[in-house]
Amino acid sequence: MATEFDPSEFVDDDFQAGRTAGAAAGANAPATLMFNPPAAAESGRAPTREELDARAGDVQNKLAELKRAQQELERERGDLEETRRRQAEFTRGRQEMEQHLTRGIGLLEEAEFASRRDAEQMSKSLVDLREALLKIQAIHEETWTKDNLNAELTRALTAIENGRMEWNSARLKFPVLSGATAAPAENPPAIPSQSLENVLQQKSYAELCKLGLALTWPIVLAAIAIFLVLLRR
Repeated sequence: MATEFDPSEFVDDDFQAGRTAGAAAGANAPATLMFNPPAAAESGRAPTREELDARAGDVQNKLAELKRAQQELERERGDLEETRRRQAEFTRGRQEMEQHLTRGIGLLEEAEFASRRDAEQMSKSLVDLREALLKIQAIHEETWTKDNLNAELTRALTAIENGRMEWNSARLKFPVLSGATAAPAENPPAIPSQSLENVLQQKSYAELCKLGLALTWPIVLAAIAIFLVLLRR
């Protein structure tokens, strides 16, 4: 039942004409998309405070959701950046350690081979030295007689000479047999002044004169040469 027209209400004439034409077309007319405006738009009235509050709440909720989504994306981006940094660190560290470990293995293998070779040579030298020592200790000159003196002396001297050869060979191979110590420092510490004074005090007068002459003879020679040149003029 149609309501009575109220001139205070706003009525869209085009919308009303379209709705009347659609009703006249009947059920045989093709289906059309019907637009359902909000209740306030249908009535043409201004939205109430409650509707504005509700809409503001909806907008605030959507902003909060967008903010949460942004924070989630930022966290995801931070995780991706951290993962990428760790991956780069892993790649760089792997390459670095592969190089260091490969070089270290090569150097240690070479040092181990040299040490094993030195150990083998040392073991062989030990055997030779022990044999030479046993041969020398086996010499018993108290059992020599007049008949075998020369032969025994030759045999004994040969054993001693062989032992000397083994000893010299071992000394050349292993400096520790010569009492070699660690290499001295490149820059030896300076002698304290007190020690130098003590050394000078322990010298006699003649030794001090010799020391002074040794230090000043170049100056003396230069003075004599200048004097001779002046005399020739």
